[in-house]
Amino acid sequence: MHKYKPATLVLEDGTEFSGYSFGNDQAIDGEVVFSTAMVGYPESLTDPSYSGQILCVTYPLVGNYGVPEDSITNSLSSFYESEKIHIRGLIISDYSFSYSHWNASKSLDQWLKEQKIPGIFGIDTRELTKILRERGSMLGKIVPQGEILDNMEDPNLVNQVDVVSCKEVLTYGSGKKRVVLVDCGVKHNIIRCFVNRGVEVIRVPWNYDFSNLNYDGLFISNGPGDPNHCTETVENIKKALEVEKPIFGICMGNQLLSKAAGASVFKLKYGHRSHNQPVRMAGTNRCFITSQNHGYAVNDSTLGSDWEPLFTNMNDGTNEGIRHKVKPFFSCQFHPEASSGPTDTEFLFDDFIKLL
Repeated sequence: MHKYKPATLVLEDGTEFSGYSFGNDQAIDGEVVFSTAMVGYPESLTDPSYSGQILCVTYPLVGNYGVPEDSITNSLSSFYESEKIHIRGLIISDYSFSYSHWNASKSLDQWLKEQKIPGIFGIDTRELTKILRERGSMLGKIVPQGEILDNMEDPNLVNQVDVVSCKEVLTYGSGKKRVVLVDCGVKHNIIRCFVNRGVEVIRVPWNYDFSNLNYDGLFISNGPGDPNHCTETVENIKKALEVEKPIFGICMGNQLLSKAAGASVFKLKYGHRSHNQPVRMAGTNRCFITSQNHGYAVNDSTLGSDWEPLFTNMNDGTNEGIRHKVKPFFSCQFHPEASSGPTDTEFLFDDFIKLL
């Protein structure tokens, strides 16, 4: 019989949930968000787009297939989406004390301890999710018994992109075509999708002026937090728009490209975090099931006359991508590389490479 210390999840509106502590034994605060993905917790926890957030996984049983022992191949993680866990804390209903998987080397609890990330299990994640859906994402804290944490700081007031972006220029792969990747918190599978297609990737920090680099196309990555913090990135994108080389953006990249095009963004009530978001391509009846992780969206009505929506979310009608009506610029709000998740839209990488 496993014995775990009692812990409490406290939301900023005063709501409390009692459960048990696992992972690192410490109190932590952050923005509480939920994901309805059924699998893929190693990928989700290492997604830089979760920086500053306490993640509630709605699928009831978590940890049953353990965690793989990661390795670095060609400067990329073999099984994760980055080099470390980026969530601030983890909330689950039932924690699986036993795990079984051909590639597992440790338990989720052990991995969280190694990475100094606290978690709480044994709470009603259905009720928590209902609260977040009705009232919106809110600040919260995980407090194990005996620990004290008085304040809850809003991670959206911090430039989370600066926290997770690379600090120097990095190069991956080789090929006849070269893409500059603006790292706002890039998932490693995005880089793999380019390298596997024979493209050389030049990864630069979020605020790096890449205008003097020799490249065939520009890619703007996903990332965490409020895109309004990334004014330097937007200014660099504006200069790239004048050069008219092909541009492709994903997630945060969609928002930053839209801002460079003159549009505005707004915070969603509780965001899109799942593997089953339906989107429709503009002007067609083609619909796709997509993997998503974001809390902000583009305001379609603020797009300039030279731009138009490329995809629309079929659940709430929000923007899921934009494109220029004439020039080779486009983006999507979802993750076409989708590890883990559906790969229906990975053709967008091929569409971009054909433009180079």
